[in-house]
Amino acid sequence: MDKIKFGTDGWRAIIADDFTVENLKRVAYATSLWLNKTYPEAKAVVGHDCRFGGKLFSEITARIFAANGIKVYLSKEFVSTPMISLATKKLQVSCGIIITASHNPPTYNGFKIKGYYGGPALPEMIDEVEKLIPDIAYNQTLDSLESYVESGKIVYSDFEQMYISHAEENFDMNAIRNSKIRIAYDAMYGAGQNAAKRLLPNATMLHADYNPGFMGQAPEPILKNLQEISNLMKNSNSFDIAFATDGDADRIGLLDSKGSFVDSHHIILMLINYLHKYKGLNGDVVHSFSCTSRIETMCEAYGLTDVTTKIGFKYICGYMINGNVLVGGEESGGIAVINHIPERDGIWIALTIIEYMVKSGKSLDDLIQEIYSVTGTFAMERDDLHIEESVKQKIVKACNEGKYTSFGKYKIEKVETIDGFKFHLGNKNWVMMRASGTEPVLRVYSEAATSEEAWDIINETKKSIL
Repeated sequence: MDKIKFGTDGWRAIIADDFTVENLKRVAYATSLWLNKTYPEAKAVVGHDCRFGGKLFSEITARIFAANGIKVYLSKEFVSTPMISLATKKLQVSCGIIITASHNPPTYNGFKIKGYYGGPALPEMIDEVEKLIPDIAYNQTLDSLESYVESGKIVYSDFEQMYISHAEENFDMNAIRNSKIRIAYDAMYGAGQNAAKRLLPNATMLHADYNPGFMGQAPEPILKNLQEISNLMKNSNSFDIAFATDGDADRIGLLDSKGSFVDSHHIILMLINYLHKYKGLNGDVVHSFSCTSRIETMCEAYGLTDVTTKIGFKYICGYMINGNVLVGGEESGGIAVINHIPERDGIWIALTIIEYMVKSGKSLDDLIQEIYSVTGTFAMERDDLHIEESVKQKIVKACNEGKYTSFGKYKIEKVETIDGFKFHLGNKNWVMMRASGTEPVLRVYSEAATSEEAWDIINETKKSIL
């Protein structure tokens, strides 16, 4: 049978092509072998999001675990990835499994493993599971789901209620619900829809119903996929803030009252400002290599330690489970904060920003101006260049050999190579190139004081490298 490979955040594949019942059984069996090898009395949390086949796939996983002596806490209804991570931590089990393909197109499903600490499985854990995946079909005889439930090997659990209760304990939900802040939420037909309805009953909801096909669109909360809610904000003048979450609700997309997209870089800075300056909390700030350098500026101003990691939330999670982290974030909308779980959580981050607005009495625009008073104004831009693999490799080789000394009028002052190549151009301006490991794409990022200047840097860079 085909070799199954886990990516940076689990195994994902096209349903009925590679993501089949037979292949899922192989992966679930390998995970059960790893659990029994690693933990004396292994227990697991298992759930699924809104995707096609999720309930079936999660029940098969639970039955395989139960057949191999692992007690399972199983969700009957769809849940978000953060709900599984929180349940894994609160129930003190060995791992969590969520059947999800996150923000991938609707034709995909996937299998994510969560560590006992309530965050993404670390690379070494994934490697161990991968090595245990059998090359032949799984042929162990399984009892029915009902018989495992009757014997107590599988226990139905309400992870959504656990999440709601945790939010009620950690936010001033009465103040949020009784405030005059007008909120819109785009669930993107994803797993955050029910929790958002319960936590924010006065919010205007878009695409908050069950639709496993996501109306044909990948449930990724980026501006091009949020035109409907953006236009609602622009045309109605009836909202103060809007947010969206992806298919499994671990990523956030944020919009201001004018319907303009507020990127993760600004969200991370607002979170640092609120949690440290307003709430008096301390801890390290851990972020991926492609994030704004203004994080370093704010950390210096507040006496906080700034840590840069390779791209991928699993690297941030590693810091969160081993130390005291105030905010951990990446450019793609995955952000985590102190006193929760070492996991991205779109709804949690939205509640934090909304509470910040309620407690400060300020608009989202005011909060952004407040961070600019510390960091200066800035803009981040990105262009994904779809180029031939040979051209991509030639550019990477030139970067490795230090052949670039300037990009047009922008002179290179320093190069960092934590994950890709970041060329510092002075005045806090930089451009970064990072080659995709799986497709002929070169991602080019830039930061400058204005969007126009950031795009000018990208365009000058493209002229130099292409």
